[in-house]
Amino acid sequence: MTEVLGRVHSVETMGTVDGPGIRFIVFMQGCLLRCQFCHNPDTWKIGTGTERSAQDVFDEAIKYKEFWDASGGGVTVSGGEPLLQVDFLIEFFTLCKKAGVHTTIDSCGGCFTREPEFIEKLDRLMEVTDLILLDIKQINPEKHLKLTTKSNAPIIDFAHYLRDKEQPIWIRHVLIPTKTDDPEDLTKLHEFIQTLPNVKQVDVLPYHTMGVYKWKEMGIRYPLEGIEAPEEEVVALANQILETSSYK
Repeated sequence: MTEVLGRVHSVETMGTVDGPGIRFIVFMQGCLLRCQFCHNPDTWKIGTGTERSAQDVFDEAIKYKEFWDASGGGVTVSGGEPLLQVDFLIEFFTLCKKAGVHTTIDSCGGCFTREPEFIEKLDRLMEVTDLILLDIKQINPEKHLKLTTKSNAPIIDFAHYLRDKEQPIWIRHVLIPTKTDDPEDLTKLHEFIQTLPNVKQVDVLPYHTMGVYKWKEMGIRYPLEGIEAPEEEVVALANQILETSSYK
């Protein structure tokens, strides 16, 4: 059997914001979207990164198991877009589940398709996945296209797939002034979330500029120059509209 290699951008050994508890986070290389607010533009390019086997990454991750056991944590695969490397994820998460490790994928599902081969692999992946962190960046199709350069149709369809699979998900929405904070859009997002009985948590993530330096280092013009973090009352309103407290 040929060993599956994944292209990994980096790892974080003690993450605390990408799923429950303390987590080992694997950032995969490659993404189809070009989000204006991306704080990891260095993960965009497909075909780069460090080639690593699932066993190699697992062997590094499992060293931190005592911290997961104490905090209810585990392993999260993020990106980039991890579902672009679904074969690697299947192999990596199979090793994790055999060791009793909680597994999470952080994805927007931007590469989701109903193509039979992809669905067959995704079905296998869901069997060894405990939680999906589903990033819904903008519910309005036109605004989503402008914000990310891609349609949100695959993302909405991915949410429907996860609903039908009864896969536990946390919805995450980055709140960006003038881009994703319109109360009308938030209301529509809330209405969509209400159609998903498998949602276990909804998180509003206030926009920040901590990743702007990467754009500058890469020589890319940052498109949200001048936009600051949202005011507290704007964040509070978003939490109210999305009824985030009802999931706590």
